[in-house]
Amino acid sequence: MTTGEQAPIVAPSAPPAPYRSETGHLYDVTESSTVYTGRVISIRRDLVQMPDGTVSQRDVVVHPGAVGVVAVDDSGRVVMVRQYRHPVRRPLWELPAGLLDVPGEPAWIAAARELAEEARLTASRWDVLTDLLVSPGMTDEAYRVFLARGLSDIPPEDRHVGEFEEAEMEVTRLPLDEAIRQVFAGQIDNSMAVVGILAAAHAARSGFEGLRSARTPWPARPQHSGEGWTGG
Repeated sequence: MTTGEQAPIVAPSAPPAPYRSETGHLYDVTESSTVYTGRVISIRRDLVQMPDGTVSQRDVVVHPGAVGVVAVDDSGRVVMVRQYRHPVRRPLWELPAGLLDVPGEPAWIAAARELAEEARLTASRWDVLTDLLVSPGMTDEAYRVFLARGLSDIPPEDRHVGEFEEAEMEVTRLPLDEAIRQVFAGQIDNSMAVVGILAAAHAARSGFEGLRSARTPWPARPQHSGEGWTGG
């Protein structure tokens, strides 16, 4: 450990509920501990009973989950935001999006808040486009992508003032076909944006019919997001 480094804190955790597979095996967690706690994520170390009789370690990145918005205006354009992302050291074109970090907040309300803060827009129509597990081999992070229509500008005096990276966030609108082209050209490579744009393109073929209500329950939402809120 070099000067200035902090020794990891290991604290016992309540083990996750066991899962019984279709073959009858019980994936029981015999021991669980939190080995790191950060501003957004923590890392949990579980010892799990495996079907071959062994006990194996699984490290889990615990994440509150997130929401994103494909906001489509009356001209069929998609609202995109450009934000610097430090882990990849460059700005990315993304959907308006954010963490599920407000206690008790339904996911669609969180999405509406992010649309207002990042794109300075409200929407009169909300639907669910798709739900995703980000990387289930290592994290419980999940996100829900909404479709927002009936867009209206928020008056300048009522707009959110961005902080940190959001202080220089750019906002633009792209025709849906152009957004699809940029996805396949590798110009849009944020995963939520790629999935949301392609899901919106597919849904547009049927006039956005058959989409789920914004209030549809979301079983895969991380149980610890919003202090245990499990609604949609």
